[in-house]
Amino acid sequence: MFAYAQAEGVELRLDATEVQMRRPRASRGGRRAFVPGKKKQNTMKATIVADHRGRTLWTDSLRPGRMHDATAVRTEGTDSCFRYFPEMEVLLDDGYLGLRRDHPGLAITPPRKPNKSALPDVHERWKRHRHAHSSDRITVEHALADHKLWKQLIRWTHRRENLPATYRAIAGLVSDRTANI
Repeated sequence: MFAYAQAEGVELRLDATEVQMRRPRASRGGRRAFVPGKKKQNTMKATIVADHRGRTLWTDSLRPGRMHDATAVRTEGTDSCFRYFPEMEVLLDDGYLGLRRDHPGLAITPPRKPNKSALPDVHERWKRHRHAHSSDRITVEHALADHKLWKQLIRWTHRRENLPATYRAIAGLVSDRTANI
């Protein structure tokens, strides 16, 4: 995906979403791993990469919902692509600040908020930069929303082992549909 994006001059955007699922049985080991702090529900986390037009280029294997966004990217090995493709910039949200620290200039996150004692023009500049960054990243949010339009991904009620394959299939269908737009 990074090689394709570099060769074609495509700007990448990366983000994660959570798919709500049924609670695992009480006798099942690792049951707490699927309850993130954000939603307080049993979820699995999917990370996707989209292009500037909102097409899904790649999705990873789903992880337990409790896993942090940056940890999921590191576990999958996607962060190692930054070393092999030093010209590729990837737009990220605040959940990937650790990647920005590890790969400065390549992993682009929104600017940090200035402290209260900063001058008003610094705060105004921060607002403009943050708005511009979110405007550039909105296509990945739309790609995630397109996935969630499918009833199966609103709340997964089947076996947990089948969710990753179904998510990848739906992401592929959505990507093919948006490629013609």
